[in-house]
Amino acid sequence: MKRNRFLRVLKIVVLVAIAITLFSFVTMHLWNWLMPAVFGLRTITWLQALGLLVLGKILFGGFHRHGGGCGGRGWKRGWREHCEARWAQMSPEERERFRAGMRGRWGCGSDPGSEPTAEQSPR
Repeated sequence: MKRNRFLRVLKIVVLVAIAITLFSFVTMHLWNWLMPAVFGLRTITWLQALGLLVLGKILFGGFHRHGGGCGGRGWKRGWREHCEARWAQMSPEERERFRAGMRGRWGCGSDPGSEPTAEQSPR
């Protein structure tokens, strides 16, 4: 059992190393193909390309978890559930007032999940 787990972990480590190496080579070749011709910059080595990838990850990607918000369900799903719960708690008068306000501002305001009426459909 422990041997299988070790082999699985070793396989993942090897695949990650191959992926990093591949991305670095692709970055190096793209840089060396484009940047000297377009901007007059010098060519770079494989290690410099790896450094650019790490720098780009730090500056633009960060090191956050990719699970999403709202308990890992994704923020859109959590927001939709929130809106549907609020809609269910509204009285019919409150719903109509909300629809009228949305029509006045944005030209929308139908029930969640219902089809737009003729006056709400875009022209």
